[in-house]
Amino acid sequence: MLGGMPLSGRPWGRRAAALVVVVTGAGLLAPDAGPVAAQPAAAREPGPARLADAGGGLRAADVALSGAARTVEAVDDFAMVGLTWRGTPREVRIRTRHDGRWSGWRDLELLRDGPDRSPRGVTGTDLAWVGEADAVRVDLDGPAPSGLTLTLLDPTGLPADVAARAVEPAVRTAARGLKPRLRSRASWGANPRWREMPARYNHTIKQVHVHHTVNSNSYSRGDVPGLLRGIYRYHTHNLGWSDIGYNFLVDRFGRTWVGRGGGARKPVQGAHTLGFNGTSTGVAVIGNFETTRPSKAVVGALARLSGWKLHGYRRDPQARIRVTSAGSDRFGRGRKVVLPVIDGHRDTNETACPGALLYERLPDVRRRAASWIARHR
Repeated sequence: MLGGMPLSGRPWGRRAAALVVVVTGAGLLAPDAGPVAAQPAAAREPGPARLADAGGGLRAADVALSGAARTVEAVDDFAMVGLTWRGTPREVRIRTRHDGRWSGWRDLELLRDGPDRSPRGVTGTDLAWVGEADAVRVDLDGPAPSGLTLTLLDPTGLPADVAARAVEPAVRTAARGLKPRLRSRASWGANPRWREMPARYNHTIKQVHVHHTVNSNSYSRGDVPGLLRGIYRYHTHNLGWSDIGYNFLVDRFGRTWVGRGGGARKPVQGAHTLGFNGTSTGVAVIGNFETTRPSKAVVGALARLSGWKLHGYRRDPQARIRVTSAGSDRFGRGRKVVLPVIDGHRDTNETACPGALLYERLPDVRRRAASWIARHR
C-alpha cells in the first residue's frame, strides 16, 4: 500500500442536486462524517466492493454507481481513485478516510487528455492518488450521468518497486551525451497485455506538451512504479485507450520514465493533448503543481528530455511554431495556431494543467533545453 497524503479541500458554495456516494471498509459512516442524503432501500444493497488482483502488481475494483446516495461496503483498502462516465463533464470532489479520520474535500481534475478520437466516448476525472484509505466519499454535481463508475486501485508491489527505492549516485551528465537517462517500461512493470494495439506514429514532432498528473507531491521513490501502473490501468481499462496516454513521465526526484510504448526515440503518437497529439510528444510530471513548486531536478529533467526529443526533429526549444488543431475544447478542428515549441497543456485546452507553479517555470525549461542541445552537439 502506498504511503498516506495530507489532503485539504476548498469549500463549495450552493450547488445543483448532488450525488453523494460513500465507499467504506468499515460499514456506515461515523456520526461526525457529515450529513448524507436519504437513501432508498434498494440503494443500500449493491454488495461489497472487493478489490481483486488485476495483474501487473495492482488490485482494482470498478463500482457502478446510480443516482441515489448509498453506502457500499468495501473489503479492502485502496490508494487511487477515479470516476468515469458518458456525457458532459461534471464537477467532482472527494474526501477519503484513513484510521477513522476524514480528509478535507478535494476537487478532482476533469480529464482533458486523450486520443483525438475517443474510442468509447468515455470521459471522467484524472486518476487521483489519495494515499492509504479505507473509505471515499464522492460528491458529483448534478444527476448521475450514464455509465458512472468509481474506480479504486491499490498498487500491491513488484520487484521493480524495490529497485526504484535506490538513490542513484551522481553521474556526470556531460559524459552521457544528449540523450537523458530513461527508465524503461519494464522498469515500472508495464503489463504488455494491457495494450490493445500496436503504437501509431506521427510524421514528425513539432512540440513537447508539459502536463502534471495532479497526484500527491509526497510520494516516495519506491511508490513511483505503482503510480505509473495505476495510471496505465486506468487509461487502458477504464478509458479504453490503447496505452498509457503520456509518452514520458518525470517524478519529483527528477527521474524520467518511458510511458507509452513504441520506442522512446520514435515519434509515437500519444493520448495526452486532445487536438494536438498528431505533431507532438507529451511528458507529465507526477504531482500537483498548483500547490507545490517543481524542484530543480524536475526542471532539469524536463529540459534534458525536451532538448533530446526536439533536436532529433531540428526544432528550437525557444521558438514558436504553427500547428493545426485536430479539435480541442479551446481550438476547433482545422484551426491553425502559433504556440511555443515547449508549451503547457493549458496552451491547447481549457485546463489548469500543468499547474501555475510549473507553468511559470517553462521559460527556464526552454532556455535550459536549448543550452543542453548546444552543449552536446
